[in-house]
Formats: sequence, structure tokens, C-alpha cells
Amino acid sequence: MKALLVDDEELQLLRLKGAAEKALPGCELLCYTNPVKALKETESEKIDVAFLDIEMPVINGLRLARKLKMRDPDIRVVFVTAYDQYALEAFKVHASGYLSKPVNEAKIREEMEQINLPPLSLKPQKKIQARCFGNFELFHNGEPIKFARSKSKELLAYLIDREGSAISVAELNAILWEEDRPSYLRNLISDIQRTLKEIDCDDVFIKRHNECYVDVSKIDCDAYEFKNNNPEAIRMFRGQYMYQYSWAMFVDD
Repeated sequence: MKALLVDDEELQLLRLKGAAEKALPGCELLCYTNPVKALKETESEKIDVAFLDIEMPVINGLRLARKLKMRDPDIRVVFVTAYDQYALEAFKVHASGYLSKPVNEAKIREEMEQINLPPLSLKPQKKIQARCFGNFELFHNGEPIKFARSKSKELLAYLIDREGSAISVAELNAILWEEDRPSYLRNLISDIQRTLKEIDCDDVFIKRHNECYVDVSKIDCDAYEFKNNNPEAIRMFRGQYMYQYSWAMFVDD
């Protein structure tokens, strides 16, 4: 087993290392006070679990976790913080995945017992929920949204992937079918508009002139939350993104 420990305060890192040595006998510990150096020097390492301070300069623990998860989706991340309210209230997640300072052997042992629990789903707050990690799916009030045509869902998936950018009809044709099928595209747009109107979500999808886009302010999306440093979304990512679509590629900006 190999663990990465990162805290920009040397004294706190030494305390974390000492507790980890007692709680994880036989575990190889990679310790860093510089998160940039930690990311660079462990690039070729297979790390099982990372204990990351949240408040660090240049790359904070949340951004570092994102980058580690993009590199290896199976890595387990435990955030270490002196600010319980910041970690537990602001992000509204369960205690698993966090250690409060000062860290001791018992806290690490307890955390390691919980670390294999499956992550919670993100709590829905907006009109539509888009699940992009794994296979793409759309939900409304916990129920999958059913379209008359399967390509309608793919069209929405592409627009959600573009994060609210307006996409021309020509680009949609080229990406989804690699040929010009304007009449079919019009049928898909009608299907989307009709389906969303039935669930009072017709303002999520916008068609203007020869362009389409989605209003991202009305969509809960795991990929968006990942990029916004939501710890629960970071923990949910397992390396697959809109798996059923060949054009889909998750890029962490």
C-alpha cells in the first residue's frame, strides 16, 4: 500500500506522517509540503490513498485531488482540514473523506475503515440532474427523462458537455451524424422541447435561429461540480465519462 501525504505546513505534515506510520504499518508514505512538487514527482507512482490538506497555496487540496483523480480514478482521497465547518457544512457531505486537525492514529484508522464505502449521490437542487460519469443519463425528480428518440438524449448530452455554449445546427449535424440531416435534427429538437415542456423544464433547452444551447444554471451535473471542486463529485469520478458516446471526452480545465 502506498499513501501520499501533502500539507504545506511542515509541522502539520510531520504530525500527519507520525500518525500514519502508527495507523498504517508497512504502508509506504510519500510526504510533501509542496503540492506542485507532489503532483510532479508522483506521476509514475501507483498511489492507493492521498491525505490532502485543503488550504494550500498555488494548488489547494481540492484542485490537487481533481488532478490526482484525473490521473488515477481509483485513488482514494481524504481531505485534512482545521476548518470543520468549511469542510462539513459548506460542502454538505458526510464525515467520511475528512480528517480534522490535529490528526492522530485513531482518526486515520477510523477513516480507513470507512474509506471503501460508496460515495453519496449529489443532492439535487435544480430542475434537471445530468449524470455524466459513467453512462450519460438525465433525471427529473429522481426519475429518468424518457425521450421518443434516443438521439434526442445524445443531442442534450452534447450541449451539456459544451457547458452552455451555443452550438450551430451545422456542428450538431457534423458531430452526431457526420452528414447533413436538417429534417431529422428538427424532429429531435421538437422531441426535446415537447418532453421538457411536459415536466415544466422547457426553459432548460434553448433554440434560437440556427443555434442551440442549454441553461446550465438549471442543471445539476456531476461533471460541472467536479470542475467546481465539490469534494463529493471528485470522489465519485471513476474515469468514465458519457461512456456510450464516442465523441465524449472529459477535459479538466
